[in-house]
Amino acid sequence: MNPSDQPRAVAALLPAAPLQDHPGGDSRGVLNVVGVHLYLERDGRVLLGLRHPDSAFAARTHHFLAGHCERESAVACLVREAEEEAGLVIDPADVELVHLVHVVDGPGDRPRMQLVFRARAWAGTPEVREPDRCLSWDWWPADALPDRVVPYTRAAIEGIRAGRLYTELGW
Repeated sequence: MNPSDQPRAVAALLPAAPLQDHPGGDSRGVLNVVGVHLYLERDGRVLLGLRHPDSAFAARTHHFLAGHCERESAVACLVREAEEEAGLVIDPADVELVHLVHVVDGPGDRPRMQLVFRARAWAGTPEVREPDRCLSWDWWPADALPDRVVPYTRAAIEGIRAGRLYTELGW
């Protein structure tokens, strides 16, 4: 990264004001939130966590292991979150980008760029390490996901299975 690009990159990680459209609905100048998500598949099954009922986002819904970058690369964030949330150890060399979802949940919400990475290999068995956020980790058949799945998680899984790299939702 160019040193002159660093302030913009850091600004993209910081909280911004709520989305405010410019006249005519133009939302230039609104920074997108960047999330990283772990797609693990084993024997045709995908790892999903059941979010805690008190979660501010997607309570009682299944979702990827995920997080937001904290002044780190997306892959470094993914590796850190996998260990913190589920006790999984992932070598960054075993990670590949498999899908991108550009989503806005509703009118006035900040747009989000959701990077979905696959780990080709990992060590450990998923365990709940943040019980205030996740109740369980379970392996679901990729073609028979639970009814309650975060919409962009479902879209990413469908996109990955169809060989698509990109999905837009809510625009």
